[in-house]
Amino acid sequence: MVKIDEFAVERWMDDYENDAKFNLAETCCASISLDDLLALSGKSDQKDKVLDFSKKQVYGAIRGSTALRTNVARLYCSDSSTQLPADQVLVTNGAIQANFLALYTNVGPGDHVICHYPTYQQLYSVPKSFGAEVSLWRSRESEGWRLDLDELRSLIRPNTKYIVINNPQNPTGAVLTRANLQGIVDIAREHSIILHSDEVYRPLFHSLDTGSQDPPSVLSFGYEKTIVTGSMSKAFSLAGIRLGWITSLSPKIIEACASTRDYTVISVSQVDDQIATFALDSPTVHNLLARNIDLAQRNLAALDDFVKEFKWACQWTRPQAGTTAFIKFSDKSGRPVDDVEFCKRLQLNTGVMFVPGSQCFGGGVDFKGFVRVGYVNEHQVIIDGLKALRVFMSDGYAALSLA
Repeated sequence: MVKIDEFAVERWMDDYENDAKFNLAETCCASISLDDLLALSGKSDQKDKVLDFSKKQVYGAIRGSTALRTNVARLYCSDSSTQLPADQVLVTNGAIQANFLALYTNVGPGDHVICHYPTYQQLYSVPKSFGAEVSLWRSRESEGWRLDLDELRSLIRPNTKYIVINNPQNPTGAVLTRANLQGIVDIAREHSIILHSDEVYRPLFHSLDTGSQDPPSVLSFGYEKTIVTGSMSKAFSLAGIRLGWITSLSPKIIEACASTRDYTVISVSQVDDQIATFALDSPTVHNLLARNIDLAQRNLAALDDFVKEFKWACQWTRPQAGTTAFIKFSDKSGRPVDDVEFCKRLQLNTGVMFVPGSQCFGGGVDFKGFVRVGYVNEHQVIIDGLKALRVFMSDGYAALSLA
């Protein structure tokens, strides 16, 4: 029997999000309805464009419709690269299944995996459960969550088969630059290691330095043994349709993942496929991303004001992309608070929900005092949630235990 560690962040969300008044733990951009999607398309009078109600609900295209896979492939086309063929996109039930399939297909006992850290726990707990040995490639808050390429080189072993990165990074909102990515690709290529990039928060780049270009997907570097996963949930506001994908420059990797997928799900819902196809078509996809980038910028500005107001208690590296921030809360002497107690008391007293960093991202060892904040929900939720948080900072924060 496979033994796997409890998925701490998903357990926390399951236990607390239904009772939250102000869910500042949400990682998706504010969700939209199908009516909203139509409005973003400029075709509000053409509901049949989203869903064909006359279509028989058979399994449909097993790997995803050609139209959907073509639209997904277009997301990875830059000025310097040719478009990915639709055949090299495999549609899945969310990015969580995409990640699982890629890991299950390519990693097993005796393999060594290197994983970007902190990150979504699935990316290191799943390969560990398959019998692989996992080394954490640590980014550090003191260095703006930067990754050290020399450290990556030092982690490589003769049996290193797989490197996992998360860009933009959950929970910090940090971004790997083009130069970072080139260095990682060069190292992976040198050792013929599979490089898996979870890009579920791409392309929500909202706070890069002025004049900076959005970092490309790792697919743009031409290394065949690259896997990229993504979904409609985070940057595209459609978590409810449960649709994600695996892409790769290697037909062999896609075929292997497709073979594994046969044992888990035959096809995604035709309804989900149709909605995602419509959402990723032009101009809808551009209008949707513009809406979400604007929301991210406005909400992040409000969160930034809070951090500055309570700078005696808050420390962070301001996010550059994605939907989450990782904030460290301390007392006036700089000692971290008990983040688990903080999150529980805060929600009990105010209805504001955060995610504790030490429990959900550090295994109880790392990231004491850190909380993950999701800030790309509805603007009023952020404003009201921060207002309630301010009251707690004045009335209840001083009573918190230290880590």
